[in-house]
Amino acid sequence: MSAPRPITYWDYIRVEDLLSLQGGIPGDDSKVSNDEVLFITVHQVFELWFKLVLRELVTARNLFQAERVAEQELSGAVKSLQRACSVLRVANQHWEVMETLSTREFLAFRDKLFPASGFQSAQLRQIEILFGLSMDERILLGLEGGYMEALRSHDGSASPAHARVQKQLADKPSLKDAIDEWLYRTPIDGSDPKQKDDERRVRSFLEAYLDCHAREIDATSEHAAKIARTPEDGERIRQRYEAEKASVRAFFSPSAEEGGAKCARIRAAMLFIETYRELPLLAWPRELLDSIVELEQFLVILRQRHARMVERVIGRRTGTGGSAGVDYLDTTALKYRIFRDLWAIRTLQVRRAAAPELASAAFYDFRNS
Repeated sequence: MSAPRPITYWDYIRVEDLLSLQGGIPGDDSKVSNDEVLFITVHQVFELWFKLVLRELVTARNLFQAERVAEQELSGAVKSLQRACSVLRVANQHWEVMETLSTREFLAFRDKLFPASGFQSAQLRQIEILFGLSMDERILLGLEGGYMEALRSHDGSASPAHARVQKQLADKPSLKDAIDEWLYRTPIDGSDPKQKDDERRVRSFLEAYLDCHAREIDATSEHAAKIARTPEDGERIRQRYEAEKASVRAFFSPSAEEGGAKCARIRAAMLFIETYRELPLLAWPRELLDSIVELEQFLVILRQRHARMVERVIGRRTGTGGSAGVDYLDTTALKYRIFRDLWAIRTLQVRRAAAPELASAAFYDFRNS
């Protein structure tokens, strides 16, 4: 067997291939402006970051497909999610480079892009699908044919982008579905769904918690009403807090359309992990939930920063792909929220000292086995 050929840096990361990819339509970067090369390069870097995020999300999702997820395995999922967070944190800073383009500099080559659109980033669509965005939650582009048709070539033929997204749609489950199944199986005050009295024990935990939550709200409401400027303001404040208590109870009694009893147990598991996060066996579950919230926050920021960059550089023009431009981007930032229940749990938290005592706290201690 011959000895392996010594490798060089430029061979290993294919520098020459990489540096040949910024030529735009002419295929030669000497024939395009610095501004256009910047535009192309930044978007290529985004696609490379998206590739890394996708790999980490797949790794995290796959860990949850086992019937039982060991505590030590959760650390691997947290590592993947935290790496994805780090990638998006850096990626969000790249909008600053795009903002060095003035309006006139961008307009000098913008017409070349028609009818291309950033919406056609198949990898960003894949991230949304893998994270858990469903088809019926998608915001319409305002063009005929829907979002999948926008991923086809301009003549309607198949495209690599369309194929990538179709493949992602078939790759089940999403990260959200996988984590929801794990949360559903989470022991709540020592009880798991396989036990015959699980529903009663979970409801008992929730009622104790909701009573504590109501007392906290009542105390806050009374304090806020006492220092209100007028009696009328005080009454409005009390009504607002009463509505908050009612909404909290409703949250743990989801309709059949929301998922019924299964959804209620998933929400209870979220609440349990967040409330008793200091218990030893909840250390990695709480880190996991924190990482999910952080990752979704970075995705929201990505969309918000994209919208502000577009508005700063070209205002509120119609997008090159025919969308409403900034208005469309702002709407996605507002509505593309996947783990809404996990964010809602923040509203339901109480002080550590106010949380009810658990009947089976010792269940969550480290044990020798």
